[in-house]
Amino acid sequence: MKIRTRFAPSPTGFLHIGGARTALYSWLFARRYQGSFILRIEDTDVKRLSSNSINSIIDGLNWLGITWDEGPFFQTKKLSYYCGIIQSMIFSGQAYKCYCSKERLKNVRESQMSQNKKPKYDGKCRKNKTSYKNNQPYVVRFRNPLKGSVIVKDEIRGKIIFQNKELDDLIIQREDGTPTYNFCVVIDDQDMNITHVIRGEDHINNTPRQINIMNALGFSIPSYAHLSLIVDKEGKKISKRNNLVDVMEYNRKGYLPEALVNYMLRLGWSNGNREIFSIEEVKKIFSFKDISVSSSKFDIEKLSWYNRFYIKKISVVQLSTLLKQQFLIMHVDINFGPDLKKLVELLRCRFNTIKDMADSCKIFYKKNIIFKDSYKEYVYLNTSTIVSYFYKKIKLIKKWDLESISLILKSVVVKFKVNFKELGVPLRIILIGKDSFFSVNTIIYLLGKSIVLLRIEEGLDWINKIN
Repeated sequence: MKIRTRFAPSPTGFLHIGGARTALYSWLFARRYQGSFILRIEDTDVKRLSSNSINSIIDGLNWLGITWDEGPFFQTKKLSYYCGIIQSMIFSGQAYKCYCSKERLKNVRESQMSQNKKPKYDGKCRKNKTSYKNNQPYVVRFRNPLKGSVIVKDEIRGKIIFQNKELDDLIIQREDGTPTYNFCVVIDDQDMNITHVIRGEDHINNTPRQINIMNALGFSIPSYAHLSLIVDKEGKKISKRNNLVDVMEYNRKGYLPEALVNYMLRLGWSNGNREIFSIEEVKKIFSFKDISVSSSKFDIEKLSWYNRFYIKKISVVQLSTLLKQQFLIMHVDINFGPDLKKLVELLRCRFNTIKDMADSCKIFYKKNIIFKDSYKEYVYLNTSTIVSYFYKKIKLIKKWDLESISLILKSVVVKFKVNFKELGVPLRIILIGKDSFFSVNTIIYLLGKSIVLLRIEEGLDWINKIN
């Protein structure tokens, strides 16, 4: 039997971090056994459909490197096919038309809840023989078995038993004639020969209903694996309102796909105590037995740790290209300032994300330094004399490297018997327009000799004016 898995998102929003993990696990399981991974877009809920969401999902998967073998398939292209099956089910008695109004259903639900009963459809139309007018609105319900049980053999959670009497006759076709999720997924999984359904635990209650439809239609039952939820630090389900859950937002914030994939992999899956895995390695060892049944806490600090690791690991050329893209987004002109490769080689280990690096390093690409009145507090009585002497020394430097620059800085401090702050702070203000956390020798080295000399000249003019 060839393994066939699928990722079947509803295009009602962006690619959620939980959905991305589901896609990753489904993809890895298929790759482990040389199977096929299918992308299916479940877009029958027309009212909530968004074309932007479809693009976001596809862009997110591509960015993460999760490639599909077939698809994307769209359910809306098969509506007449689904409806034809539903009509045959009505004819055979496996489904029936329900004319109950929303008001009646609401009253039934409230009555059941007031009696501490599980709210479900009471079956009024199940045996109804009343004739209705052709234009009377109705939905179509599946005639669920009243007796017996459904046994779900979950690959992660083990055996789960559902009593049929606890399940209601779910709607498989809406009033507007469109089929529902629970019906379409059954037909598609059969038609696509899906062998393993990997999805979130919020679908567990759908599983027995879908299996009953499969049994009624004589379909083969796939294996199921329900993944636990991803929660925040407080143990609550991560939400769009309070958490960063859009996969592409991590891209925009300067995270690397390798880091996010590695982190999502470890949100529920483990192989010993290791933290770092290559995708090619995981394709050979991924299995359900290593997936936890416990919820996984999403920790942005841990993700940043992964990202910092991969920022150190990728090539200078690749990181320079990504940094350049960030600068373009920020409208920073990198033609005036240090070479990106040189900057990356020197500073890559300091940052958690590429955006952090761009935000901090844009100061190296200022064309002009505007001296603010507030900068006066950084000018000391002997600043002009000290900086002038440093200017003469740096102008004569023969070898432009960090070590040589550091030696000159130290020699100036020793000569004037001052605290390094009395040289370093004014130089930072003069060279980059702020008292940055970057070391002075790093700033001088990256800016280059010509820019450093020019800015010191301008800085000395400013100091002399305020004095």
